Amino acid sequence: MNAQLNDLPSHSWLGAPIDVRPLFAPEHAALMSTLHSLAPADWGREAVPGWTVRDVAAHVLGDFYGRLARDRDDHLGGPGFTPGETLEVFIHRINQEWVVACRRMSPAALTDTLDVIGGQVARFFEAADPDAPSLGVSWAGVDPAPMWLDSARDLTEFWTHRQQIRHAVGLGTDPDLRLMSVVLDTFMRALPHTLREVTAPIGTQIQLRIDGLTDGTWTATATEDRWTLAEPDAERPAARVCLDTETAWHLCTRGIQPDDAMTRARIDGDRELAEAACQIVSIVY
Repeated sequence: MNAQLNDLPSHSWLGAPIDVRPLFAPEHAALMSTLHSLAPADWGREAVPGWTVRDVAAHVLGDFYGRLARDRDDHLGGPGFTPGETLEVFIHRINQEWVVACRRMSPAALTDTLDVIGGQVARFFEAADPDAPSLGVSWAGVDPAPMWLDSARDLTEFWTHRQQIRHAVGLGTDPDLRLMSVVLDTFMRALPHTLREVTAPIGTQIQLRIDGLTDGTWTATATEDRWTLAEPDAERPAARVCLDTETAWHLCTRGIQPDDAMTRARIDGDRELAEAACQIVSIVY
């Protein structure tokens, strides 16, 4: 990661900044409420392929510790890349190593530790400078990223893992639109990077709409250099994709595949452009 952002205005193609700082505390409170409500058998239920509820909770704890160590404490230790390892392989490897190590922890100990460390993480983000340079966000195609995007990325991860735990124990997605709207807004910042290989005349627009949200429309515009979220909407985009919230967040986190999302979507206009937009992914995948 570069030492500083040389030209912050150049990140305007990501769209208007999102201030998620006040949302870490309520998201953490929601996680703790979910974990405290679990029955003993729930901890062993599969939350994602290969990981139980306890594994997902342990993974969140690893994210908490990593953020504090790197950005609060300037700690330089920790795992590094092996020769030839891609970012995706590296992330998946160290996540699995951490989860396996944490299987020694009881659910009670894990919950207690998450409560303490998660509170520290919330306070760290509350005090963060949203315009400061921070860790790159690969799925948005920006490195270094402004802290507002890096912070929002972490909020989406915490929220997503909480939903995976909820689904594993028979609960639906948390309907709290205060959090869901911000999460989906952050996910949509991947749209310009998703379209980076799509060639279209300058001014071509692709609109992605998520039903049920007050501000649920994102429009990517082809410019000379890249696709951008910064241009005003035209009256008739070349393609429009409408998704429900459940399809949208599962698509962005690859809980479903693009082909499945297309069968659930309402599509107007150029189908090839719509298909390109439905390749969106907002995690390291």
